[in-house]
Amino acid sequence: MEVAKRLNGIGEYYFSQKLREIDELNKAGKDVISLGIGSPDMPPHPEVIAVLQQESAKPNTHAYQSYKGSPVLRKAMSEWYARWYGVQLDAESEILPLIGSKEGIMHICMTYLNKGDKVLVPDPGYPTYRSAVHLAGGKCVSYKLKEKNQYEPDLEKLEQQGLKNVKLMFVNYPQMPTGQLPSVALFEKLVVFAKKHRILIVHDNPYSFILNENPQSMLAVEGAKDVVIELNSLSKSHNMAGWRIGMLLGSKERVNEVMRFKSNMDSGMFLPLQLAAARALQLGKDWQDEVNAVYRQRRDKVFELLDLLQCKYHKEQAGLFVWAAVPKSYKDGYALSDKVLYDANVFITPGGIFGDAGKKYVRVSLCAPEVKISAAIERIKSSGI
Repeated sequence: MEVAKRLNGIGEYYFSQKLREIDELNKAGKDVISLGIGSPDMPPHPEVIAVLQQESAKPNTHAYQSYKGSPVLRKAMSEWYARWYGVQLDAESEILPLIGSKEGIMHICMTYLNKGDKVLVPDPGYPTYRSAVHLAGGKCVSYKLKEKNQYEPDLEKLEQQGLKNVKLMFVNYPQMPTGQLPSVALFEKLVVFAKKHRILIVHDNPYSFILNENPQSMLAVEGAKDVVIELNSLSKSHNMAGWRIGMLLGSKERVNEVMRFKSNMDSGMFLPLQLAAARALQLGKDWQDEVNAVYRQRRDKVFELLDLLQCKYHKEQAGLFVWAAVPKSYKDGYALSDKVLYDANVFITPGGIFGDAGKKYVRVSLCAPEVKISAAIERIKSSGI
């Protein structure tokens, strides 16, 4: 049986493949320390888990749920955006809960793209943007994010290159993998750009609470709802990656359009999950400060590790990772990643998986206990790298 042509050029996700290799190394006794994937290793707040337990024990919470999500969850999402981002959203019409924000990327592409429609995607950037565009029949048009430009898109250059048939633009700030924080001026320029060229911007915003005192939403820009859909998630901000709780936010028209596709793909989330997520969204700044205190200590240890490898990096990065340029003695990030893996049994991510602009970089995850990062440092020292 031949697979569909839409899968041509779509390989297995890098981490899926690499984790199998690491599993084989572990079976051979290598005991690899993985500092590659951004999967929070800390648990959610105890009150969130308690709500899940209590609600799951009730006999009337196990049926199919509304395609638009529980009103309790949508209200909590609306209040969360108002409190943290200063954005007013109608809980009934401008919020669509998702089974993780990753599915939202696919839903948006399937909702808006016809064969041959073009999409602006960041390089470096989250690989799923490219895969979703390809699967929906669209064509990716890369825009380079350069360190010398603070990893901001060169909108004038994009205009000069021509924007014919460009329908969507993916942006992501705080940026993954670079950790670059946004400015209000950047968001304002993007909204003006989108209105001028009739482009729908998809702002992927899951990292705004990690090592960042000023969470920002593009929807806070005046008139942004006309041209922006924002995706957000509890995966990183609330240590709930496996719970698959995300959200799509935008105008009533955009939400209804995406619902036409989404309602044919799933039947809503388990209600106790939704109610527990609503409790998570009510947590205060003390919770975020507690989580970030741990990440801040881990980041300091990762800086030590990168200094040992003679990598260059900026300390003003947000998110769950540290992005660093590899020394000139290595051909690229793949070479350094392999050297560290095979000589020291430590895995760090090569930046090239995020696009050509990331080839000379590596990314190190903060999702490992400080003791493991310290152990990784000692292994690298012992290996003589």
